[in-house]
Amino acid sequence: MLALAVGLLALFLHNVDLWRVAGNLSRARPAWLALSLTTIFVNLSIRSLRWQYLLEPLGRASFRNAFRATAVGFAASSVLPARAGEVIRPYFLSRHERMSATGAFATIILERLLDTITVLALLASFVFVFGREVAVVNPAAFRVVKWAGATAGVAALGVLIVLFLLAGDPARLGRSVARLERGLPSALAGAVARIAEKFATGLGAVRRPGRLLVALAWSFPLWLVIATGVWAVAMAFDLGIPYTGSFLLIALLVIGVAVPTPGAIGGFHEAFRFGTTTFYGTPNETAVAAALVLHAFSILPVLLLGLVFAAQAGLNVSGMRQMADTAHEHPA
Repeated sequence: MLALAVGLLALFLHNVDLWRVAGNLSRARPAWLALSLTTIFVNLSIRSLRWQYLLEPLGRASFRNAFRATAVGFAASSVLPARAGEVIRPYFLSRHERMSATGAFATIILERLLDTITVLALLASFVFVFGREVAVVNPAAFRVVKWAGATAGVAALGVLIVLFLLAGDPARLGRSVARLERGLPSALAGAVARIAEKFATGLGAVRRPGRLLVALAWSFPLWLVIATGVWAVAMAFDLGIPYTGSFLLIALLVIGVAVPTPGAIGGFHEAFRFGTTTFYGTPNETAVAAALVLHAFSILPVLLLGLVFAAQAGLNVSGMRQMADTAHEHPA
């Protein structure tokens, strides 16, 4: 994955005039950069509040512990492979709150689904309402965006339905898994059944449609804050992108972040450059400068905050790696 990150970064910087990039960096407007940086901490706070709400079927978690665990999880994903922070986050929380780490992990899967639905909703609003000028500038690329968004939307809806059915009866899911595991030793089959039941219990938020809608409602201010951070960087570099244009950029950045590199290096940068140059005609060096700043703002503050919280709990990067390994081998 490190080699992939290096390759993508080399592609990102290929044929780029670094002196022009430096010039663009020096001319960036500080007030807009400060706004973008502020949104990172607002984003982290809203994530923690939403996670608190999703965790309620498992037990009440304090905002302080949810915030700390969220920061540690995102920091771990920045420095460890395979998005290890997604596993570390619930395991870290279970060390400070009396709840199942497996159940808490299920709420993170639900979070990702809510995030996907929200991003697709914002993308749909851009495609069908706000992005008509982009459709004229690059109709071929715009058609691809529409097709990809519609396909992903159908898939997200399907997963939501499956999760709703799984969460309806956690005990029944455990019994079903136990029957499927009859060919395994009884102790192993029982362990798998218990894990499956805890996992479905963690999906308790989707058993009540009203509760699910509230969790989804939390997701829109969260992603609008993220959109504000992206747009503020665009304004700092005079990219000429409207606020609603950040909805398209966010969808592309989500794809870029999915590339399995440490800290989303390379994938994030190339996704931002592609979006700004393809759909808004941004000069390449300006797009590169803005991408570097946006990535730094997205990663470094949460990384530093998470490492501080981890250190307070007696963890360093090696300890977080061991925690991830333990969580995989012995789910709570």
